[in-house]
Amino acid sequence: MNESRIYINNDWQFFDVFDEKMISASFRKSGEVVRIPHSICETPFNNFDDKTFSRISAYKKIFKTQKSWKEKKIILTFEAVAHKAEVFLNGVLVGSHSCGYTAFSFDVTEYLKSSGNENILVVKVDSRSSLNQPPFGYVVDYMTYGGIYRDVYLEVKNPAFIKDVFVKTKKNSFETEIQLSCHVPGSMIEQRVEEIDSGDVLCQIDTGVSGETVLTSAVCRAVQQWSLEKPSLYYLVTELIDEKGKVLDCKKIRFGFRDIRFDESGFYLNGIKIKLRGLNRHQSYPYVGYAMPKSIQYYDAEILKNELGLNYVRTCHYPQSQHFIDRCDEIGLLVFTEIPGWQFIGDRQWQDVAVENTRDMVLQYRNHPSIFMWGVRINESADNDEFYARTNSIARKLDSTRPTGGVRCIKNSSLLEDVYTFNDFIHNGKNEGIQDKIKVTSSRKGYLVTEYNGHMFPTKTFDCESRRTELFLRHATVLNSVASKSDCAGSSGWCAFDYNTQRDFGSGDGICYHGVMDMFRNPKLAASVYKIQGDICDVGDVLEVSSMMNIGEYNACVQDELWISTNADEVKVYVNNEYVSSVKISDSPFSSLKCGPCPVTDLIGNRLLSEDCVSEKTSSKIKKILESARKHGMGGLSFSEKIDLFLMNVSGSLKKNQMDYLYKKYVSNWGVQSLEYKFEAVRDGKVVKTLLLTHGGEAHVDCRCNRVSLVEDETYDVCEVHLRAVDENGVLQSFCQEAVTVECEGSVELVGPRAVSLKGGMAGFYVRTKGKSGKGLARITDWKNNVTTMDFTVKVNKLNLK
Repeated sequence: MNESRIYINNDWQFFDVFDEKMISASFRKSGEVVRIPHSICETPFNNFDDKTFSRISAYKKIFKTQKSWKEKKIILTFEAVAHKAEVFLNGVLVGSHSCGYTAFSFDVTEYLKSSGNENILVVKVDSRSSLNQPPFGYVVDYMTYGGIYRDVYLEVKNPAFIKDVFVKTKKNSFETEIQLSCHVPGSMIEQRVEEIDSGDVLCQIDTGVSGETVLTSAVCRAVQQWSLEKPSLYYLVTELIDEKGKVLDCKKIRFGFRDIRFDESGFYLNGIKIKLRGLNRHQSYPYVGYAMPKSIQYYDAEILKNELGLNYVRTCHYPQSQHFIDRCDEIGLLVFTEIPGWQFIGDRQWQDVAVENTRDMVLQYRNHPSIFMWGVRINESADNDEFYARTNSIARKLDSTRPTGGVRCIKNSSLLEDVYTFNDFIHNGKNEGIQDKIKVTSSRKGYLVTEYNGHMFPTKTFDCESRRTELFLRHATVLNSVASKSDCAGSSGWCAFDYNTQRDFGSGDGICYHGVMDMFRNPKLAASVYKIQGDICDVGDVLEVSSMMNIGEYNACVQDELWISTNADEVKVYVNNEYVSSVKISDSPFSSLKCGPCPVTDLIGNRLLSEDCVSEKTSSKIKKILESARKHGMGGLSFSEKIDLFLMNVSGSLKKNQMDYLYKKYVSNWGVQSLEYKFEAVRDGKVVKTLLLTHGGEAHVDCRCNRVSLVEDETYDVCEVHLRAVDENGVLQSFCQEAVTVECEGSVELVGPRAVSLKGGMAGFYVRTKGKSGKGLARITDWKNNVTTMDFTVKVNKLNLK
């Protein structure tokens, strides 16, 4: 799709502090050699704040004018610079851009030196929060970072070229709006729709050109619609041809045929009603902030769809990488994207920038079939009809095919958008999951819950089992509530991944622990609630339990209720290899969910009958008392249970010391041989997954990598290695907090510190390529000096301009 792009991501020089002298073409001082994407500083995992990025820095790139550029237009594009960029070429200001989350381009033709001579490109990067532009002006609940953190490239064009093509689809028909750089008398436009794999032409259009704007339309009968299950994509190839038949320019757009509708009754894709099930995603990562290449952007989309089973993601609170959205297009993950900002609305100049952000967002992302709605309000801001009339107007003018939404946290807000998008934090663990729509808005428009949970119950991977279980149940409760309400189109929880934040927020260490995964994308228990709602072909077989069944984790050794999360039909429970009960998913209290979490109400089974002190006559009463004691302790028995226990004691059928013995053996496990628990997930009569819980085994580090074959195209490649402390059964040891050290050699290098501490038994690290093909190795050493090695292969494709 980007054949005309010449990437210039390599061999930049970075200067930590900007100096006006750097603008001059005669400035020859060298800086630190870096590659793009780049963050202005590498951070620790936690315990830093926004002051780390509050500075003006500079980047310099030297490149030669190519002979082939003669009589051409040279367009320079930055996909994103955080947060204000001033671009100088050979000492002359080319232009500036005041948004850290959208792309910008300049025609630099007139500023270039003659063929064969060197050009000096300097970018002044202002990352300070004092800037009068979104999202700044007041506190912001996320770290905003700094740097040139997305791709930079040149495009070589004829003087007459295609500036933009917007394709609008409905079922198997499409319309396009083509913008040309100038009118070429006698020229024509040729368009064709191609199969991506085969290149077969499915339909073709020829039309004359009468101005700088050209409109076309056609029906393409032999196409498949883009859907969540089968996200079919095609190329639309548009050529500008002069009167002599010469192709002046060619633009290739990847798109999908699909039809969306969002009204009072819900959201529809291709006429099929879909309950949106999603999470919010920040684009940040440990150590490098926003600065991650295409492969890691792809990986995040794959995690959301294939590991969390989502069908939708909200890109909070700003437009995100084109690579991320590209992958959403490819795998069938719907996207709600929005303009930058957080709660605060600034002065008229600030608002003008936000309106321009809206324009850029729509223009740059509107050919993505995965995007189904534009967010045109500042997240959780107050009503401002004059301001939001402008953002709605520009979005609708540039794209009539998608609804607008505006995320708010106030009821009965002024609704200028097409969908009432609302952050509903009503759930406190004991009440309803979400409010009824009628209590939030009386509008007869679409309704979508865009945030819930999050700050209401921040949970770390290393919190106690009770807290991790409650987070799991809170997410299940909200999902169940959303699923039960036909007038709610769906929801997106807060949030997918933990993230670094500013000093006003978080847990005192600069991290908001609001995710269902940690910052390394390792799952908390709550992640499984989403996973089991997904298609089995995407997420695989799922079986998780809420406890390791260790009595010392609980007050007075009274364990909390045990919960199972699975997408199987039932789970069989065994104690010391003896069958005790089955849990049927159809009996889940979360009855509106496809697969609801289930409590294990029987961990005793018929085992009491093997005890000399228990008869068939008393076994049911004793079992009931023991199961009640498991939940409430012996002091929390009901009145009737206490009476039964008293009568058995008086009659001599069960003495106190015998009851103490049974309690210790079957409930607290206190002073008896530790138990082994086995759980078998059964689907269609077959065991599809087994989980075995034992006690006292040693932990070791399990290292898993999403890829070991790395390829440099536009820039360096990165892969993530996930670290988990597990026992001999592969079960996570969530209280293992030991340190692991990592060393890299060969064609790869380590991102971040050499020593990584496990948190909740999990951690991770990133491996980055170094610009040379060959072999690479990562050596992981655990706390017992056990060494694990991972081998990588690196291939470098020379796509960057020297």
